Amino acid sequence: MKISNIHTLAIAALLALSSCGTSRQTANDGASIAGGLKETKKQTIAAKRWKTFSIPEIKFEDKAPKSNGSQIYHALITNPDAYINKVAREVLNTLYYSEKDSIPAIHQLLYTLEDTDGISAKGGNDGYITIFYSTRHIERSFKDNDTARVDFETRGVLLHELTHAFQLEPQGIGDYGSNKTFWAFIEGMADAVRVINDGFHGETDRPKGGSYKDGYRKTGYFLAWIQNTKDKDFLRKFNRTALEVVPWSWDGAIQRIFGKDCTMDALWHEYQVAMGDIK
Repeated sequence: MKISNIHTLAIAALLALSSCGTSRQTANDGASIAGGLKETKKQTIAAKRWKTFSIPEIKFEDKAPKSNGSQIYHALITNPDAYINKVAREVLNTLYYSEKDSIPAIHQLLYTLEDTDGISAKGGNDGYITIFYSTRHIERSFKDNDTARVDFETRGVLLHELTHAFQLEPQGIGDYGSNKTFWAFIEGMADAVRVINDGFHGETDRPKGGSYKDGYRKTGYFLAWIQNTKDKDFLRKFNRTALEVVPWSWDGAIQRIFGKDCTMDALWHEYQVAMGDIK
């Protein structure tokens, strides 16, 4: 696919740049996210706290070097290894207190750009992880030649996929393919990490209705709300329940953190009322 003249000019310009617990209100630093172009306060804190961490081996492979999406990606992100490690530190800072915690080991990450449908996906196991990112999605994100939009989406997607690489998994309830609770925990946590790190467009991207058991953004925004209103370390504690609550359950996890009188249904109702979704 030949890159258009408009895309060429835009990329050239880019290359020239270098009731359960007590509710509380949290400050918003108001910073906009542009992962590869500028750094927010949250990113700076994560980089400092986890400065000694890096994924032991990152293999970056561009399987679609002639695609528009590939050229856009490389114009924006000139050092993929550094970019991936930067986002990994944000994920780790959200899920764990320190490197002394029980963090799944990653020995190697194979990160590929591919000319394919979809957006991105994580695969692999036993410390050998794969993540693909669609160059078609990158090109779609380049709508109106907005490089900041591409950067925002690329970082947001990577926050989600790297959460899958580092998060703990529920015990005693089957696996991702066989148990919806397992699946919802995995996908909900990944989007919660993305929400907490400003990887979505706030209320614009928050879905209404449904259930906390629906996974992805419905679960993610809810879990992020608990952290923002109840406990600043909630996602760290909730992630840890995957090891502490066996067999894992929604209420078992929340009661481990907030006590026996708390239920997920009650929290979900409070969340919906607080967000104005129900009266």
